Amino acid sequence: MSDAVVETIDLTMRFGGVTAVDHVNFTLRERELRCLIGPNGAGKSTFFKCLTGQYRLTSANGRVFIRGADVVGMRPHEVVRMGVGIKTQVPSVMNGLTVTENLWLAARRAHGWARSTAEVQRVIDEVGLADIARRQVGELAHGQRQMVEIGIVLAQDPWLVLLDEPAAGITGAEVERLVVLIRQINQSASVVVVDHDMEFVRMLGSTITVFHQGAVLTEGLAPQVLADARVREVYIGNRTQ
Repeated sequence: MSDAVVETIDLTMRFGGVTAVDHVNFTLRERELRCLIGPNGAGKSTFFKCLTGQYRLTSANGRVFIRGADVVGMRPHEVVRMGVGIKTQVPSVMNGLTVTENLWLAARRAHGWARSTAEVQRVIDEVGLADIARRQVGELAHGQRQMVEIGIVLAQDPWLVLLDEPAAGITGAEVERLVVLIRQINQSASVVVVDHDMEFVRMLGSTITVFHQGAVLTEGLAPQVLADARVREVYIGNRTQ
C-alpha cells in the first residue's frame, strides 16, 4: 500500500445491465481535500456509497482500502467506527430533538458520557450553532439543518470526513460559510466532497476528480479542470438532454 488514506482499485458497481461505477482507481492522501463532481447520473454518488458501505461490496467489485484496511463487505456503522464521518444525502437528524440533543447523541456514541458535553460545545463553537442550539431541528431552515448534519459528523471527531452534496439547496452567504467550514475541517481531517455545483467546487479550490458515465474523466487542480473543454461539454450536454 502507498501512503494513501483512501484507495480504490478497479472499483466497479453494476445494477443489472447498467455500470454505475466503472473500474475506478482513486487515491486520497492525509489532510487532502478532494471534490468529486459530475452531472446527475455520472456515478459520483454511487462511488461515495461504495466507499461508505451503503452499497455492500464483494471482491468482484474491486478493492477499497481505508488507511490500509480492506473495507469490502463492511456496513456503514463499521466504516464509521474506523474514524470516518459520513454525511449522506438522506438527512440523519432527529427532528423532534434540539440541535444540542442531536449533537450529544452523536458525541455519546463516539466518546462516552464523560467527554460528550465538552465535544458538543466544541462542535457548536466550530460550526457556529450557538444561536440555534436550543431549537428543535424540525423547526430549522434547510441551510441550518445542513450545518447541523455536518455538526453531527464532527461530534464524532473523525479523521476522514465524507460529505455528499453538502451545498444542495443552499445559496449565497450560506455557501460561503460552508466553504469556510470545510476548509477549517480540512486542517485536521482528510475530506471528500461530492457535488455537482461547479461554482461551489471552484470556491473550495481543491483537487477535483470528474466523473462521467461511471468512470473518471479527468483529475487535477480546480482551475485546469474547470477550464477543460471536456468537462464543460459533459455538463452542457447533460443539461440539454
